[in-house]
Amino acid sequence: MSERITIIDFIEKYTAEFAPMTYLREKMDGEWKEISFAQTRERVHRIGAGLMSLGVAKGDKVALLSESRSMWMLAEMGALYAGAVDVPLSVNLGDGSDLVFRIVHSEAKWILVSQNQLPKIRKILPECPEVKKVIIFDDTAFDLTELQPTEIRISAIEKAGEEFLQAHKEEFVARYKSVGPDDYANISYTSGTTADPKGILLTHRNYTANVEQARSVIGIDAGAVMLIILPLDHCFAHVAGMYTMMSYGGSIATVPIGKTPQATLRNIPSAIKETRPAAMLSVPALARNFRKNIEAGIKAKGPRVEKLFNFALDNAIKYNKEYYNRGTGGTWWRKPLVALFDKLIFKAVRENFGGRMQFFVGGGALLDIELQRFFCAVGMPMFQGYGLSEATPIICSNAPGHAIFGSSGRIVRPMDCKICDAEGNEVPDGTKGEIVIRGENVMAGYWKNPKATADTIVDGWLHTGDMGYICPFDKDFLYVVGRFKSLLISSDGEKYSPEGFEDSLTDGSKFISQVILYNNQKPYTIVLIVPEKDALKEFVKGKRLDPESREGKVAMLEKIQAEIDSYRKGGAHEGMFPDRWLPTAVVICDEAFTLQNKMVNSTAKIVRGKVEEHYADRIAYAYTAEGKLLLNEKNIASI
Repeated sequence: MSERITIIDFIEKYTAEFAPMTYLREKMDGEWKEISFAQTRERVHRIGAGLMSLGVAKGDKVALLSESRSMWMLAEMGALYAGAVDVPLSVNLGDGSDLVFRIVHSEAKWILVSQNQLPKIRKILPECPEVKKVIIFDDTAFDLTELQPTEIRISAIEKAGEEFLQAHKEEFVARYKSVGPDDYANISYTSGTTADPKGILLTHRNYTANVEQARSVIGIDAGAVMLIILPLDHCFAHVAGMYTMMSYGGSIATVPIGKTPQATLRNIPSAIKETRPAAMLSVPALARNFRKNIEAGIKAKGPRVEKLFNFALDNAIKYNKEYYNRGTGGTWWRKPLVALFDKLIFKAVRENFGGRMQFFVGGGALLDIELQRFFCAVGMPMFQGYGLSEATPIICSNAPGHAIFGSSGRIVRPMDCKICDAEGNEVPDGTKGEIVIRGENVMAGYWKNPKATADTIVDGWLHTGDMGYICPFDKDFLYVVGRFKSLLISSDGEKYSPEGFEDSLTDGSKFISQVILYNNQKPYTIVLIVPEKDALKEFVKGKRLDPESREGKVAMLEKIQAEIDSYRKGGAHEGMFPDRWLPTAVVICDEAFTLQNKMVNSTAKIVRGKVEEHYADRIAYAYTAEGKLLLNEKNIASI
């Protein structure tokens, strides 16, 4: 067994090993600022000592609400050095009960917050009587006279920390050395889409163990840059980003913060070009947008370029196959063409991503195999990983040189993984069941929720609630096929997972933006679709129809139906899914699934229950004789 080190031991080790190299990169005032490993350690010590001087005691809970940035990471590490427990909060939380619940439930006494998020904290602070002080990241946010009595700037904390270290350094060292591997590092809250969110207790050793495990399946060169697009409040960004990159001597860049979330999203393309990352952490929803932007850019260059691009793409996909079997089955002759088109076409595509991109790692949701094939063909493979917060979170991942498209990748080591049936019995390789794991990455439990803890961790084994199977021809690889609680149930009692079809349809069709299948012991399955209206309008204009006319709307609906029918007999995707699972009726949604209407959560996953609740009337209508018809009046009105 490896030495059971804390996050503090980990930071001390690697900031010394890579002292002069760059660890953090952030764009401020139009210029990218760099912080070295040695400077990271110095600033973390100052912040930790400053928090001690403020009165932060060992075991105190410190809430952190900020966009992803260098100070997010420095502040969290500083809190850990002070012996505190960080409570990372999503910036997607509003200023209402969701935020109040997490602060009160976690017993947070201190809040670290950015300028953009401060108005939320000011609004809800009267409902959080245990909070002693609010620490603001941005010195330029307000004049000093505008600070409220409970507020203090992080610069004042760092200054106080410097003075504290000069007078009481032994006290500070004693504090951080008193932190043990089983002490809590984070209380990480679930999205809480069906009930109050649960606080996942992650220890120092949970994190350092999962970094060691992650290194067993994925590596990166010292000095390489990783651009983190995902929010830092999730432990995936902690392990796959902050700490794994630290252990390899890599650096972390964050996307420049805009005044609104949308403005930050618009900064992603320029951040990619300017930081020229070797790796990125992303989610399938962002990957789909990258693909659409690539294809739109190619189309804008004219039909000849588009035709050549599609030919090159098709050739590379046929050569790469499922990655592990590249060039097999008589496709060896395609290799020279792959190399030629890579130089002529795909190299220019990669230049828009900085020109150094080696791979993406996709987490948060299942990644459609067609999306993986696309990015591999253009020379920037997107590898599926899998995990959950209760496992800190990485359980497996594909990686350069070791990947099977369609799988979720190699299982991390050391960690035990088995597949169990509904009775808890282990099943043979290749048989579907619940994924169950055991290892040092398994959470300590749920904060103040012993029943949920006991239900989830049984005899040291974490029951993930996810369905999957071990690859029958390579036991190192795990396939994840969906959530048990997402299973649809047909009228004859057959259960099936909807995610595969949903992801395939959205990834394979430019006319469809979001998809949810529905069947709860009904005679047939229906599909709720958010259409890509701009693409559909372009399509009907090409047929010389007015998109606003009834004929134009009918043509749009029929195009959507044709996309679905491509999975039936005679279609391009025939055989991918059993016919009995394919939808009989179509519901066109008049409102997209978004964070604002709570139909998408903070990790970009569609919240099935919220969608079903919002569209309950349309679902019921789809099971009537009129609603079953594609060209019903409600679909016509919604398209």
